[in-house]
Amino acid sequence: MQRLIFINRFFFPDHSATSQMLSDLVFYLASTGREVHVVTSTQIYDDPKASLPAYETINDVHVHRVSSTEFGRAALLGRSIDYLSFYRSVWQCLIQVMRRGDIIIAKTDPPLVSVVAMAIARRKGARLINWLQDIFPETAVELGVPFMRGPLAASLAVLRNRSLRDAEATVVIGHLMARKVEALGTPVERIHVIPNWSNDEDIQPIAQVDNPLRQAWGLEGKFVLGYSGNLGRAHEFDTVLAAAERLRGNTRFVFLMIGGGKRFDELARIVKRRGLDSSFRFIPYQERKMLAYSLGVPDSHWLSLNSKLEGLIVPSKFYGIASAGKPVIVIGDKDGELARLVHQFACGVAIEPADACALVNTLLRLSAEPESVAEMGRHAREMLDAHFTKQKGLERWGELLGQLDQLQVSKGVGTCSNRYFAPIVKSGAGRPSAQ
Repeated sequence: MQRLIFINRFFFPDHSATSQMLSDLVFYLASTGREVHVVTSTQIYDDPKASLPAYETINDVHVHRVSSTEFGRAALLGRSIDYLSFYRSVWQCLIQVMRRGDIIIAKTDPPLVSVVAMAIARRKGARLINWLQDIFPETAVELGVPFMRGPLAASLAVLRNRSLRDAEATVVIGHLMARKVEALGTPVERIHVIPNWSNDEDIQPIAQVDNPLRQAWGLEGKFVLGYSGNLGRAHEFDTVLAAAERLRGNTRFVFLMIGGGKRFDELARIVKRRGLDSSFRFIPYQERKMLAYSLGVPDSHWLSLNSKLEGLIVPSKFYGIASAGKPVIVIGDKDGELARLVHQFACGVAIEPADACALVNTLLRLSAEPESVAEMGRHAREMLDAHFTKQKGLERWGELLGQLDQLQVSKGVGTCSNRYFAPIVKSGAGRPSAQ
């Protein structure tokens, strides 16, 4: 088995989403006997001034932490400088750590780190896997990030596409994302759909009467529509806000917001300005050990995604909601990744952005039909258990890496192969299925 070297800006003990996914995977792979290294920063996501040890071994995983500038996420220029300094430090670290025949797995934080990984893999005779959590620079273009249009975006896309074509495999987290990557010129045989996961072993459905947070937050007798996690630029809240306006004065409905993010604070300010304080509750992020309880408080959850970002991003909070056995109201493209899932598995409702009337009618119906709410919640957990558990995700990764091991043995250590291998999940003529 070849050594594995993962690159991501954050890693355990950081608890950001990409860090948790990476931590789950590398600890699992190390437990199976693989030699695993992680190249990451010394920082914590919410604390750029944090300084973790430069090297340590955690659960048999070798962690190499590199320095970078610490301007943080507040300004685009400072963030860009942080990225560039991280790229430089990663390069220097990999020159020392990487050996011929290693497998390097590049995530997408920071964006385009796969380009650095591609260059060093070529130099060292290693092999590259891309693990895409989003597709950059297209995501930045659609979000209107300054300077991310025209020649600059096109040039970055050329570099990114080269790293996709160079990779032995590209792992994506959704089937629409797989189609996007295929359209960029990546051979379909090298595209593998492995959805993200939640901590579904610890997050289990909890009856409302057994949930201490429901009472502590004064939500007994209410119909609660919840949101949990980051509310950022990719997410719209105008539909929920308009629905709350229409339900103003109906004291039965509460919109519970748990988490943070740039738009989280923006929504809180708008709610206060419009006098909707009695309809909304804003709660900060909860400790991980309380996640099963906080996710279990709402009767139903909502999540949203800018329709322009379908196939570029997949909101991973969907899997935590399903773990808690709760229905999901997806506000986004009705042909989108998650909208298709809630229809396929009858575990929620899909609503087009700006259709506040449909959301109001859905809430009125669900509040009057507790049996339907419970049934959709059961379907959500059944869907997760059948297709999206953490164990299934880890095993899919193990299968993919096992294929690469076999390929390396057949071709000789240190050689790069042009042979394609089939996706872990496929249907028809090689296209990923909706499984």
